[in-house]
Amino acid sequence: MLPREESEHLTRVLRLGVGDSVAVFDGRGHEFLARVVGHERNNVRVQMVSRVDPAAEASVALTLVQAVLKADKMDDIVRDAVMLGVTAIQPIVTKRTEITVAALMRSARVDRWKRVALASVKQSRRAVVPEIRTPLTFETLLGEPAPALSVMLVEPAATAGVEPLGVLRGQPIPPDAAILIGPEGGWVEAEWTAARDHGIHLVTLGHRTLRADAVPVAAISVLQFLWGDL
Repeated sequence: MLPREESEHLTRVLRLGVGDSVAVFDGRGHEFLARVVGHERNNVRVQMVSRVDPAAEASVALTLVQAVLKADKMDDIVRDAVMLGVTAIQPIVTKRTEITVAALMRSARVDRWKRVALASVKQSRRAVVPEIRTPLTFETLLGEPAPALSVMLVEPAATAGVEPLGVLRGQPIPPDAAILIGPEGGWVEAEWTAARDHGIHLVTLGHRTLRADAVPVAAISVLQFLWGDL
């Protein structure tokens, strides 16, 4: 039996009925070819016909650590990051983020991001639904277990220690990684200093100024190119 929302999508959007074939997945990497065998109101029953090899996941488990942006820009970031193959998205609240963790938890934004992620998975034919994690403050994030590699995108003039993202070319490919991206106003000095002190590499995409919601797509694409995941 398909979940109610998926049943409605199958009948009202895809307009499929009994006897039609459909691809189904469990969100954990398994995909199947199935046939619709029953339809009663919003309840659709399918029968598995055969297993299908899903699209390969990225070789590096990449987490996007994204400062929450204004309005609905996060919806676009979640959609595109999932489509590009990230493993998880960690929303964070920074000094220049215009919302608090408490306000995020009271709202329905996290649930909406999960729905956006699921829709993007289906659009991109992935069989794994990335995790949309509970929002954290930047300070709390620094106390969490770190992946093998963490990089923070900063302005080129932020510190003398900043390097271009391409510096990772030729370095050992990590099993997992995180990329930290700030809000519209960028990071404050205390944040990138604290990140550097916690072993996070400070990097830049170059000298051009990009929109905050364009940075994740560009950065993820560069990393995946460097790691052979494109």
